[in-house]
Amino acid sequence: MRYDSVMSRFDSAAPLGPENTPAPAARRSARAKPAASSMPQNQAVERIFPRWARKPADARELAFFAGAGLALLDASLRENPPFAGAVRQRLALRAATACATMARLRDDASGLRDAEHLAPGGETTQTSPAGRIHRLWRLFASRPQRFDASTLRIAADLVGLTDATSFDGLADALRYIVAGAEHPLAAGASAAAMKLFSDMPPVDVEIFALWLSDLALAQRLRWDAPVPLLATAIDHASLRRGPSGKRPRPGDADWVDAATGAYAMAAQEAYALAGELARAREKLLAAQPKLRAKGASRVVDLLLGDDAVSPARAAKLARLSDRAARRLFDRLIELGAVRELTGRSKFRLYGL
Repeated sequence: MRYDSVMSRFDSAAPLGPENTPAPAARRSARAKPAASSMPQNQAVERIFPRWARKPADARELAFFAGAGLALLDASLRENPPFAGAVRQRLALRAATACATMARLRDDASGLRDAEHLAPGGETTQTSPAGRIHRLWRLFASRPQRFDASTLRIAADLVGLTDATSFDGLADALRYIVAGAEHPLAAGASAAAMKLFSDMPPVDVEIFALWLSDLALAQRLRWDAPVPLLATAIDHASLRRGPSGKRPRPGDADWVDAATGAYAMAAQEAYALAGELARAREKLLAAQPKLRAKGASRVVDLLLGDDAVSPARAAKLARLSDRAARRLFDRLIELGAVRELTGRSKFRLYGL
């Protein structure tokens, strides 16, 4: 199944002329609007995600709607479309921003983006605690991930879990939990992490556990690489519990239900983002023949594979001069093929 066909089936924003507009459409517009859901108001979701698959207010139906959303997302990303890297990295930024808020860190999305893409040494540069959280989620888009000791150690180090735990033993335990889990979300993986690191700062362990949940889900769905999802939605107001409004945490008695609701919301947002970037890719490819720079195709690949690209990085990897790289991005902006993401006149970043 081609990705474009999957997206076009549900994209109600596609123009319809009088000759191909279904007759029932006029009657449908006269019906009363459905009651507002607890989903975040996102116009992309409303345009793209099919109404039947949207998260309901009735908690008893959460599993169905989470499954529907994940199935649609799976269909859109399973064939690893060229822009899949940009989808994962943009979701990684959202997850990192949400986790920074959980940890009461001041870094926002723009600060995290600057720290990652404007640092002189790139990913080898020392960064802030929030920057390390961002790199944790960026792991998902850089390469396929498995429950192996080296991956788990890298992830734990990024969130500050420096316990002398046997990561070989942890990897074996997590593989056993995921393989035997009855629920596709394999909630036991994140709960096990909370118990194992119980003497470490709770919020650091929680972030690591959320990362593990997405890794476990990817294993169950046999994705080539995980997709940052759970952390982007777990702190939503509709999921908070009790009079004090505490967010659900791995290991809570109702964690499976809370995670299911969060995945229902996160899948909708991720599917909408995939549709947005699919259309942005088409604009970029339409502009590519109009680019004269010799390294233009390499820059196009960089834009499709990441959340943001700096002119300096583009110049280095595409073997362009700094001036040529800046002129290339100016031309792409002129053609409506990319966006400038910072709003600044200097130290700019560009993306789909």
